[in-house]
Amino acid sequence: MMLEGYLLVGKPPGITSFSIIHKLRKQTGVKKIGHAGTLDPFAEGLMIVLIGRRFTRLADHFMAKDKAYRATLFLGTATDTHDPEGKIVAESMKIPDATEVEETVRKFQGSLEQIPPMYSAKKVGGKRLYDIARKGREIPRAPCKVFIEAKILRYEYPELELDISCSKGTYIRTYADDLGKLLGSFAHLKKLVRVRSGKFLLSDAVPLEKLLDPDVAICDYIRHDVDDLP
Repeated sequence: MMLEGYLLVGKPPGITSFSIIHKLRKQTGVKKIGHAGTLDPFAEGLMIVLIGRRFTRLADHFMAKDKAYRATLFLGTATDTHDPEGKIVAESMKIPDATEVEETVRKFQGSLEQIPPMYSAKKVGGKRLYDIARKGREIPRAPCKVFIEAKILRYEYPELELDISCSKGTYIRTYADDLGKLLGSFAHLKKLVRVRSGKFLLSDAVPLEKLLDPDVAICDYIRHDVDDLP
């Protein structure tokens, strides 16, 4: 009987979301596998993997839920991708004090408008923005309305660690870049961990390494009861 359902996967850093899908297709023998929300290669944390036609059709249902992240910003430099994999495009010697950081974070949340980053999978005119960006071009992008709640966990310059809850379609990389500009110090996203997607928690996820162990039965970790859906 063909496997179907959904997996809560603990994604490690340094691997693409597509690579994870490719590995799981090979491991399970199921071709129809997708995910409910990508994570950038440098990012880690919870990925919801959908297995079988019945569940891949539910991708929009899963992705519509709000998400939560633990984000570490690196102040002092901005990059073209807003993350550690990009080229430095701006630098600042300014070191914001704790009060300034607290006030800026407190004000810069709630309903916001974000301009999607050029290095993203979002389509404009039928083309992926990252394909356009890799050719050295930048095009106008319409702003998107998002909702963000941010709480400071730690501030030790140059690092600022935040607990962020946000609506569907929010780019934490863009939030980091925008916050850095508001602080006058620039910033990029150094580390990102997705800790929740809808009602599902990272603590409930199975590490990818374990799922790829040939001695592990993946079927033991697949959720398939529709009543379990968020």
